[in-house]
Amino acid sequence: MLEVIVFEGVQNLPLFAARAKGFFAERGVEVNIHFTPNSWTLRDGLADARYQIAHTAVDNAIAMIETAGKDVAIVMGGDNGFNNLFCQPDIASIADLRGKTVLVDATNTAFALVLYRILAQNGLEKIAYTIRSVGATPLRLAEMLKDKSAKAAILNLPFRILAKRAGLKDMGEAVSFVGPYLSTAGFVMRSWGEANADLLSRYIQAYVAGLRWAIDPANRDAAIGLLASNLRIETDIAAEAYRIATAPVTGFTVDAALDIAGLQNVLRIRADTEGCADDAAPDPQKYLDLTHHARALRAM
Repeated sequence: MLEVIVFEGVQNLPLFAARAKGFFAERGVEVNIHFTPNSWTLRDGLADARYQIAHTAVDNAIAMIETAGKDVAIVMGGDNGFNNLFCQPDIASIADLRGKTVLVDATNTAFALVLYRILAQNGLEKIAYTIRSVGATPLRLAEMLKDKSAKAAILNLPFRILAKRAGLKDMGEAVSFVGPYLSTAGFVMRSWGEANADLLSRYIQAYVAGLRWAIDPANRDAAIGLLASNLRIETDIAAEAYRIATAPVTGFTVDAALDIAGLQNVLRIRADTEGCADDAAPDPQKYLDLTHHARALRAM
């Protein structure tokens, strides 16, 4: 049994589809999908072998390698995160967040770094606002709706749709501020991947089969139903999320290919946030083992 840990959200549609349509079972793979409340639970659980595979913002894998010394391998891509910046209705511009409180998951990875980059582009260095760590996207949305002093957060699908319907202000897509961005990626402990190469390849095959099925227009209604049931959301919200996540160019990457330009930008944002020199962003190849993905596609 593979224990797979993810954040709750539309980015998991390929997993939902692969499970529902029997693509895992066809390949002799059993999967449990776990929603994590925060980045620490996911990263610690993968490192401690409570989970074998994680699908989440790739910067979590980089943090495990660079700050925790864990030998992680990124084995596949996924999407750009489908993230938007949301603020309370009284915030007229991003510059108005000076002196205010913003919400993040972990303070030093992924969407938190994207938020810091967006704020810096608008003249706000980290000392200009207060950072509050509250956990995953649904927790950030709940906090913003409960506490009006929580002025901003990065929200992904379907929560950005719920936020807009609740009256929070949509300030724009994250990629419109920061450029190409690799968010969801699949990663494993490198030693586990090497020891279980055949299993991992079969898992990736099933995932890609689920993705292909989910983005096929002929399966639109069924895929929307999977989102609605797995994420416990209304069908109209699932339909809007599906439209965004399957859009050409900006939706799911074809066959879960890894966006190298997006990964390079993730590394650039991390290096800049940590105050590194302009040439200090590391080579993305050090984090990757795409042989499993290539092997899986060859056999499909």
